[in-house]
Amino acid sequence: MEKNGEKIVNPAAKGRETSEFLMAIVRTLSTSADFEQREKEKARIEKTFTQSDKRLGELVSENYQDLAQITQDFSTISKSVNEAREKIKKIKDDLSSCKTLLHCKRDELRRLWIEGVEQKTMVAMLDQIEQIKEVPTKLDNLLLKKHYLHGTELVVNAVAKLENQLVGVEALRDLKAELITRKEQLHEVLIDELNKQIYIKSQSPNFSSLQGKKSSTAQKQDNLKRKGVNGIPPPEKMEFGKEVKEDLNSNPEDDPTHFMAILVESLYMLRKIPEAAEGLKVRIQPELSAIVARTSQHILESTSNHVDSSNQSQCLLDLLENIFHQFRFVAHMHKVVLRNLHRIIVSGVPVRQECLYDMTDVWSKIQAVVELLLREYLDVENTSSSRQRAPSSFDEPSTDINSFFAKKRPAKPKKMALFRFDASIHAISTNSYVDDSRAFDTGDLFSSSLLAEMGLEKNQMVCKPSVYNITAIFKPLELFIREIEDAIACPDGRSSLQAFVTDFVQNIFLGQVHYTVSTSIGSATKVDEEDESFDALRHVVDHKIQKELGVIKPLLTSTVTVDKNLQELRELMQDLPDYADQFLNMICNTLKEYRDTCHSAYREIVQYDSDERRVISAMWAKDEDISRFLRSLPSWRSLQSASGQELASEDVCSEEEIKALNSKEAQILISNLTSSDAMIQQEIITDVTQMRTIANVHESLEWFSNRMKDFSNCLSARSATTAADIAASEYPPVSEKTLSSLKNLVKDFQDLAEICLLLLHLEVRVHCFYFLLPVAKQSNYAGPIDDLDPDSNVLKLNKDLSSMEEVLQQSLQPKKFRYIFESLGFLVASILMNSIQYMKKINENGIKKMCRNLFAIQQNLTNITMSREADLDHARQYYELLYINPDDVITMIAEKGGRYTFQEYTELVKLHHRSHAALSPSQLERRMQKLKEVFFKTPNGECDP
Repeated sequence: MEKNGEKIVNPAAKGRETSEFLMAIVRTLSTSADFEQREKEKARIEKTFTQSDKRLGELVSENYQDLAQITQDFSTISKSVNEAREKIKKIKDDLSSCKTLLHCKRDELRRLWIEGVEQKTMVAMLDQIEQIKEVPTKLDNLLLKKHYLHGTELVVNAVAKLENQLVGVEALRDLKAELITRKEQLHEVLIDELNKQIYIKSQSPNFSSLQGKKSSTAQKQDNLKRKGVNGIPPPEKMEFGKEVKEDLNSNPEDDPTHFMAILVESLYMLRKIPEAAEGLKVRIQPELSAIVARTSQHILESTSNHVDSSNQSQCLLDLLENIFHQFRFVAHMHKVVLRNLHRIIVSGVPVRQECLYDMTDVWSKIQAVVELLLREYLDVENTSSSRQRAPSSFDEPSTDINSFFAKKRPAKPKKMALFRFDASIHAISTNSYVDDSRAFDTGDLFSSSLLAEMGLEKNQMVCKPSVYNITAIFKPLELFIREIEDAIACPDGRSSLQAFVTDFVQNIFLGQVHYTVSTSIGSATKVDEEDESFDALRHVVDHKIQKELGVIKPLLTSTVTVDKNLQELRELMQDLPDYADQFLNMICNTLKEYRDTCHSAYREIVQYDSDERRVISAMWAKDEDISRFLRSLPSWRSLQSASGQELASEDVCSEEEIKALNSKEAQILISNLTSSDAMIQQEIITDVTQMRTIANVHESLEWFSNRMKDFSNCLSARSATTAADIAASEYPPVSEKTLSSLKNLVKDFQDLAEICLLLLHLEVRVHCFYFLLPVAKQSNYAGPIDDLDPDSNVLKLNKDLSSMEEVLQQSLQPKKFRYIFESLGFLVASILMNSIQYMKKINENGIKKMCRNLFAIQQNLTNITMSREADLDHARQYYELLYINPDDVITMIAEKGGRYTFQEYTELVKLHHRSHAALSPSQLERRMQKLKEVFFKTPNGECDP
């Protein structure tokens, strides 16, 4: 055996080993025949014995004190044992004597014992009476300190004693009646305390301030799940296997969960569980309504000094978040109570299940109270009678913009209103006063029955009721609804509160939003009955709004109004993400209506007679070939680059290529406008204010389309969106079909904006044709008198260009203004050089007059473009060749090369011959042949095609 690492030797075994050792020695000595061997063994044994004796002596010397102490202790113990034996013997003798004496006095002892028992019973009863007399005082003290379990146990035990052990004591009859009454009333006190713990304690000590930061509802939810409500652990984590005990040395309210268990245990001791359950159940809705009233009053008191129209929604949001927080606490406390009730039922107490309630009842009452509150603040009673339904769907195929230029019925002539007083100081101040006075005048807006049911008064509303209040509360409301649906199993998958919110949004709010947006946009884009002169494309915003929007040129009031309404719809998409598709449908419908309005107004501008014929520039801007060519020019591509799209290196043109493209543009315009003998009559826009309108339309629609494009780029289709995309996106995912329709509509606005700019570009050039074509066809350049003034049509063109410069410079950005007027000098030069074929004859006075025409136009264009128009110098030098004999011109071409095209030299020679009647046709033919030979043999030929 081993103990604590040491080997323990059994004494018997040790003795056996010693005897065996001695026997082995004896056998060795007896069996050895050799004397010498025996002597050696003997010597060895003697040596070992000597060593052992020496070792024994050493041990005795070392342990002498211990041996002496052991010997002393043994003597003392032996003496004590002998004394004890003597005492026990004496006691046995005494007990035998007592037994003999007791047998002699048995009856007297029995009598004394009975008297002693009676005396003890009397004393105990007196003690009980004294204790019961102190019960009312003790009960009051315990109830005052809210030690209800001890108080209940005290009164229950006291009544039990009065009805059993002390039932015959007449002196306690009044006390018995009092205690029975207090016992019957105690369960009501306990029920009141339960309700107080559930509802009054749920009052949040700190309401969120309107001046502080708004707390995150999601963060509150995480805290609730992690820590419980107000520090109370969730009922699922509470330990109910332990016996409920009450500590008289502590405040029972410090641990609300334990305190609730004590209250339920006290009710169980009173056998009042069914009554308690019923009392709790019937007071759920009134207590919840009282919470709403108290919270509303607190919000009003905390915001009474700084309530205005801007923070009314924040007041309502604070109200609901506080109410939701308290309702969560209430539901949590009810769950604690129910867990304690079920603990008692499981322990074997006979309680009918139908006498109790469950969490479904609690959440149902919470939903009912919240719904009543929402009905008040969302003004359901007043809006349900006049519901405006929003369009349920928006399905628009890819549209062709050319369809908007189809023939329409002529617009009704507008009547001019002389003046209105809407913007006068008196009208503005009066309207402001009326609006302010109605801000909180809700006396006629609320149903008195609903207010009474809620426990509210008219002056306890924290903000003015409005359907738009849903925007501020929708997200926390949806989170709260999801909590409810997670807490209870709804029959159809959604709660009654969710059904109410869904019905309100779909049947009331969406319709109200659609009606409001339609009314606002309609007033900005349609003719008003009182002001029939109102035009959606003529009114622009003032400088203040223009500065707020961050734009440098005026925008149409109608466009800004539409954008403002769409911005509100975009905010609604963020505020009510579950209905993002419906709001996007409204945005698409609004865009479609405004697009049609813009196209209709555009058609009214570009048509000029009852046959609905359009101006030339509008038809060319609509023409696919011309439009495609104009969009391919460097000047147009530079506009796209300025708007954020970088030009590729291959798109950058050299000066020669730009000149060639400008020449091609001029040739296309000249070939279209000079192909017939008929002059341009009414195919131009003569009113420069309409040019301003078109410029305003372009700037407005370009600004608007860019904003809508940015918005559409922020959206993502629901089918191609991941959870990470949804978390990072500013807007919720939407239907792919609706998103495609939105992008098509944005493209329509962008196309119309570009068409307006192309129209202005073409219109300025058509005006040049309109004034310059008659210069050659109708004016006399062979007169005898040197006219010092330019042609009247040239003067009209300069005046027209100056007028267009004035209006377009105010309405267009500088880069677009340059696009309108750049390369105009080349076009004018081309028109006048091409017009030489229409001149019958010309003399020196006519040449001077044409040079004056070119110089006058050059001066005007230089003032407009702020650059010298060298192309007009080129045209003037062309006409100055008429001073020289055609033969000298041909010689000049042979020596220096041609600066003009073969066709231009040909028309120059022909005009020279028409102007000199003495020249024969044969001379003309000879010169033409010589010109052809010289021109096409010259290395520099066709240098300026």
